[in-house]
Amino acid sequence: MVTPDIDEKYMALALELAEKGRGNVEPNPMVGAVLVKNSEIIGTGYHQAFGEAHAEIHAIHDGGKNCKGATLYVSIEPCAHYGKTAPCVDAIVKAGITKVVIPVIDPNPITSGKGIQKLKEIGIEVRLGVMETQAKKLNAPFFKLMQRGLPYVIVKWAMSLDGKIATHGGDSRWITSEESRAYVHKIRGQVDGVLVGINTVVRDDPLLTCRLEGGRNPRRIIVDSNAALPLHSQLIKTIGESEIMVAVTKNAPQERIENLKQLGCKIIQTKDAGGRVDFHELFRHLGEMKLTNILVEGGGGIITSLIEGHFADKIIVFIAPIIIGGEGAMSPVLGKGIDMMGKALKMSEINIKRFLHDIAIEGVPEY
Repeated sequence: MVTPDIDEKYMALALELAEKGRGNVEPNPMVGAVLVKNSEIIGTGYHQAFGEAHAEIHAIHDGGKNCKGATLYVSIEPCAHYGKTAPCVDAIVKAGITKVVIPVIDPNPITSGKGIQKLKEIGIEVRLGVMETQAKKLNAPFFKLMQRGLPYVIVKWAMSLDGKIATHGGDSRWITSEESRAYVHKIRGQVDGVLVGINTVVRDDPLLTCRLEGGRNPRRIIVDSNAALPLHSQLIKTIGESEIMVAVTKNAPQERIENLKQLGCKIIQTKDAGGRVDFHELFRHLGEMKLTNILVEGGGGIITSLIEGHFADKIIVFIAPIIIGGEGAMSPVLGKGIDMMGKALKMSEINIKRFLHDIAIEGVPEY
């Protein structure tokens, strides 16, 4: 008899396999699958790309004729509906699998609970809840998109030991090491969009692309209340490399909006929130477009608005062993701030990475 500890062992492997799909399967969830028979792994698989075969199908193909009587460990409920591919439940039944271990029900209303119900009706044993917390954490962006219709927002900045993201003159290249910047490019290649404010574009003239070999370029989202994106910027010059979305208010000059449209930019208009783009409306639009996760790279005004508005789902801070100084030097989080240390925003699920001499602290804000 398979014990719970053994179930966790194989489920941990399924979750590890699922991670391989990050950046390629969205807006689908990352899914891994492991087939076990007579205490031996006979097949593995993971969802490799959106629109392609699901993890269960890869594992079943890997297991071949040995699948009959096997146990399937899959990191989320198998689908029971026709989408880009046929239902995985049908393939599980056809393969002769007798038990399925699942950590969590699929939050997608199209299939939620239906896969488990169908398996049970056919007589396949189902165990639910193994490593549920880990499975939800792995696919947190997918769960947020399905349950709230909003993308998962990752806020990132790089700063010196004294908490500055640029000099008093605005220079910010480069605070961190090449290794740290390569990690940021890796993240860019895994998200659906990179978001910055117009001030960052004017100051730094960034590309916002993934410059790792074989990396996927995210959509580039510019928060630009008055449609002031410079027409000679690197973003416009490279519009063929990835889509540019410009978020403006309904009060933005129509002539500027039309100029950006003619150059190929997609315009997202929101209500005017005190002269600024309304983030509630912007993220709702991005969710409707099925953007699963967004990386926010600044500047300070945008970062402040997202943290104060409780929009940030994850924060990544790179800290370099340098001191910039200067009363006018830029800080990452501005605004009114707090008056007592007990009111400081705390972080959980802390993860610390080291890149050469820099460190990166990742965490989830506890609003």
